[in-house]
Amino acid sequence: MLSETDGKFLTMHEFAKAAKNRLDANIWDYLTGATETETTMRRNRLALDTLAFRPRVLRDVSTIDTTSEMFGKKLRLPVALAPVGGLESFGANGAATAGQGASAFGVPLIVSSVTKPGLEETAANTPGPKVFQLYVRGDDSFIDDYADRSVAAGYDAFCFTVDTAVYSRRERDIARRFAKPWRARVQGIEFQAALSWKQVDRFKAKYKLPVILKGIATAEDAKLACEHGVDVVYVSNHGGRQLDHGRGAMDVLPEVVQAVGGRAKVWIDGGFSRGTDVVKALCLGADLVGLGRLYCYALAADGAAGVQRMLEIMETEIYTAMGLLGATKFSELNPSFIHSGALATNAPHVFSAFPLLNLGDSGY
Repeated sequence: MLSETDGKFLTMHEFAKAAKNRLDANIWDYLTGATETETTMRRNRLALDTLAFRPRVLRDVSTIDTTSEMFGKKLRLPVALAPVGGLESFGANGAATAGQGASAFGVPLIVSSVTKPGLEETAANTPGPKVFQLYVRGDDSFIDDYADRSVAAGYDAFCFTVDTAVYSRRERDIARRFAKPWRARVQGIEFQAALSWKQVDRFKAKYKLPVILKGIATAEDAKLACEHGVDVVYVSNHGGRQLDHGRGAMDVLPEVVQAVGGRAKVWIDGGFSRGTDVVKALCLGADLVGLGRLYCYALAADGAAGVQRMLEIMETEIYTAMGLLGATKFSELNPSFIHSGALATNAPHVFSAFPLLNLGDSGY
């Protein structure tokens, strides 16, 4: 496990602080902001922060296994780097650099179709497990081109993001009059708006790649996904960046797990910033947790080494939580370890998991 004196970064909040100091103010607001009132983003944190643990004792936790698997490949932790557009704005060579850090540690990278340096170059720099995520900006031949290239490049699965039929109003960007350099890639969004279960069926019939639907937010759609043979139901509200006044992702998780009923894997993202956050999701039935903003901070702070270091700290946090809960492996976790409706001690915010963010600054 991680030494308390080993390394450049020792706590999660240090990555956020370093990233803010290095990034342009417009890019920082793009990264940390959400849509309109930012209510959904805050509810992501509120949903996590109002879950408390019910630890068990005297259970012999001298050996703890924090490994997992994805499509038959071993993972060092049950986490993945979630798809993020414009990673090149946070660190040199964007997704390829993030992939280097993820593979060096031993977790998957989910590569967005709207990040550089692109599908093939990112795969070449990501020898470990990886998933390609597509925003649909063209017809069936457009989808097939990306699918064929994903197979050739060695991706383990193919992910459709399904919560972006309409591009949202991200008011931090609008208020700053910030035209993001990758914004032109939204062209062709009418094809995303037209995406339906028919295209999912067509893809399943043509390709053997496992199919992931990212952006599921109700039991009804989770049930439909299983009926259409989807391999992974991915609970997400886009980090609060699409529909305003949505539910927190962890508020959605229990009904999705129940609706899936073991017919597919369940993944989740949305505000996860700590090892305890990950363990809470596993207790409530998630198989894997996506990290979004958190690894972007690490990427901006120190490139591939920063991403790897962040994951090392995450591993220590998860190990600590498991031991103190009285669990030696993830299969032992279940809802009995969770108490719902606890008081949130910090106001929900994108940084509410980092109460020491300003430690040492004047006035704290």
